[in-house]
Amino acid sequence: MKPDKVLGNWTLLLAAMVFGMVVGGGHARTIGAGFSIQVWRPITGFIPPLNGGGWSHLFALFQQTAQYQAHPIDMAQFKALFWPMFLDRCWGRLMALVFLLPFGWFVYTGRLRGRRALWMGFIFLLGAGQATFGWYMVQTGLRPGVLSPPPLWGAPHFLSAMFIFALLVLTGLTFRQPEPTPINGAVTLRGFATASAVLIYITMGFGALVATSGAISVFNTFPTMDGRWIPQGFLALHPWAENFIASKATIQFFHRLFATITALLVLGTAVAGLRTKLPPAVRDGFLLLGGLVALQYLLGMTTLVLDAPELGYVHELNAVLLFAAALTVRHGLRGAVAAKLPHATPAPAE
Repeated sequence: MKPDKVLGNWTLLLAAMVFGMVVGGGHARTIGAGFSIQVWRPITGFIPPLNGGGWSHLFALFQQTAQYQAHPIDMAQFKALFWPMFLDRCWGRLMALVFLLPFGWFVYTGRLRGRRALWMGFIFLLGAGQATFGWYMVQTGLRPGVLSPPPLWGAPHFLSAMFIFALLVLTGLTFRQPEPTPINGAVTLRGFATASAVLIYITMGFGALVATSGAISVFNTFPTMDGRWIPQGFLALHPWAENFIASKATIQFFHRLFATITALLVLGTAVAGLRTKLPPAVRDGFLLLGGLVALQYLLGMTTLVLDAPELGYVHELNAVLLFAAALTVRHGLRGAVAAKLPHATPAPAE
């Protein structure tokens, strides 16, 4: 398979647009705009309300949500919630166009065919499923007592987006460099890079649970949780699995735990990568990985102590960049092989 920078750049652009969706969706969640648009028009939804009647209709639908009934707002406040969510949805429609138009052209011209075309089509179907899942999540706002997207919806929605993001990053890098570069003696480092990416993904999942459950509002001390290493109320709910949805103490504890384990592993991996003889691009990736994980841990501690959801939003965005860096260095190590010992020179015959 030959390198194809056009396909690679297109796929990486789609990955960058997924990051843009995290930017828009995270902002909408932070300001409480997740339930502001209670209609879903996949084709015509890029047209905003054009008159007073249109605005009144959408506002009336929002008034049926538990969020409005708990905290009534006026039309001006509703519009402030509407526009961020509207722009986020328009960005999703733009993503669909950026995928479908080049995809059709690449298939038509034969640039994308066979398994590669099927693979990209599969990723598109995952994206369509993600959009559908997001719409059903928005509809939970009509349920009694649901004031914001619940953890059982919000966290899987974020993790599925990150799964698609990972597929796009790895696929784009593979299009650009389909054949791995042999790297002597980096097999163990490759394993640590894999573990780093997996742990970052798991930690992001618990971070999404923290954001959607409001667990940032409890135990705003570090490193202990109000003077305890194991917080009061830890795993106190029954059944046991309910703790990972409804127990703020449990959710925050596990996010702290995985964040610390992940930070130590990723930092150690970055140091090992910098001490290993690697191609310059891969080595630079490890340098970026170490800087981003240090920044991520600092952002997490600061967000927690200050109880600052706005800073938590920055923490979320940096997590995606950190995940991308981990995926990139792991991809760069695909060609790692066991260290080859130099052949001994046979002694001359006597």
